[in-house]
Amino acid sequence: MTTSTHFPTPPATGPRLLLARLADTATWLTPHSLLALVNRVAIAGIFWMSARTKVEGWFTISDSAYALFRDEYKLPLLPPELAAQMATVAEHLFPVLLVLGLFTRLSALALLGMTLTIQLFVYPDAWPTHLSWAGLMLYLVGRGAGSVSLDRVLGIR
Repeated sequence: MTTSTHFPTPPATGPRLLLARLADTATWLTPHSLLALVNRVAIAGIFWMSARTKVEGWFTISDSAYALFRDEYKLPLLPPELAAQMATVAEHLFPVLLVLGLFTRLSALALLGMTLTIQLFVYPDAWPTHLSWAGLMLYLVGRGAGSVSLDRVLGIR
């Protein structure tokens, strides 16, 4: 026979009861589906706006985007032209998928990888911004898109 050292929590009364009720209300008002939707749209907006600065017209990568990758970003292992093309496509594709809630975990993981690359090789002093982005994306990678998504409609986990 094992002995339990767990002591029951006394019933909440007074201020503790009020705080417990407020906590329960906050939990009820922020279900996973709402948090996932907000996170999806927030991250999509950040990357979409960045993507649109790299193109002219609908989808012609600008000379300034190539120059940015060649002169400022200087990523290791990838030629700047290829890096510019890959980043521009990714920053357009994955935000659209996130807004739709389609392949959400994969899309968030891809953008998390981009964020890590930016943090390590491009703007290492921007860690507070990148950490806030990572928090939103880690939630999506770990919990998925929620019920307001094509992932849910299509049964994609």
